Amino acid sequence: MEVTAHSTDQIAPAQRSAHWDRVIAETYFPLQLTFRDQSTFSGLLERRQMGHVSLSRLATEPMQYERRPNHISHACEEEYLVSVPRLSPIDFKQLGREVRCDPGGFILERGDEPYRFSYAAPNELMVLKIPKKALTEKIRDPDRFCARIIDARSGLPGLFTAMMQQLQILSDTETHTVSVLGRQIIEVLALALDGTTGEEASIKTAVRAGHLRRAEQIIRNNLANQNLSPDFVADACGISKRYLHELFSDTNKTVSQFIREERLIAARDAIGTNQVMAMAEIAYCFGFSDQAQFSRLFKSQFSVTPSEWRKKPSAP
Repeated sequence: MEVTAHSTDQIAPAQRSAHWDRVIAETYFPLQLTFRDQSTFSGLLERRQMGHVSLSRLATEPMQYERRPNHISHACEEEYLVSVPRLSPIDFKQLGREVRCDPGGFILERGDEPYRFSYAAPNELMVLKIPKKALTEKIRDPDRFCARIIDARSGLPGLFTAMMQQLQILSDTETHTVSVLGRQIIEVLALALDGTTGEEASIKTAVRAGHLRRAEQIIRNNLANQNLSPDFVADACGISKRYLHELFSDTNKTVSQFIREERLIAARDAIGTNQVMAMAEIAYCFGFSDQAQFSRLFKSQFSVTPSEWRKKPSAP
């Protein structure tokens, strides 16, 4: 088994924060780190690579880790982290949920969505990094378990964390065996998560619906904003553009389609109530710089031209 170890013991205090930033990025992915005291910070990280997954033991002073949109924009692979606190609670926020996980539980983190992860006391964590593809092959929609506390004091979740502990002490294991163990721990994780479905699934659906409603409201509030776009909406919601598109896939519309339709509806209402404003001006007010295109889209949406609608505002 390939084991990589990093420690701050031999690093000068002034260089520790930069060194640890590189270690974390190489082990997991780029994150924004906040240290309680950079001059006294100490950390230890051991990583074991097991085929497609990696298992690490992380021991540090109090820390905060943030996955920001600028980190995600450069990501080439989607991954999940499973974090198991050993000594003190961890606070975690992602996808509109904020939880505190005590030792005896674990949480799932989506690497291609912004999040904040912290602990206020010295801690030791077991962390499993899994490619999204490997986990989604075993369980449907892992996102429903993100930012949820999984009780690992018994049952399959307990078996999963016990397996993580045992794998941490393995050494000199053949590559083939290690790869098999890596696949098996994904199987056990999927079984553990699947056994917690029920209430979590309904909560996840409600949270997802809440995100969608907020995105729709932001769009409706910014129809006259020339900068309105999927990027604008994602930033305003504090989510990634990828997740925004996932939300709208539930409606069988793209984000851009929803924006266009809402702008057409607003323009239609403005045409029907304002007999003085020029058609081109109304079109421009709602993001249509090309009047010919606006007319084509309007007729496609409402089966009448803007001029016909103005003459007969009650047209279907």
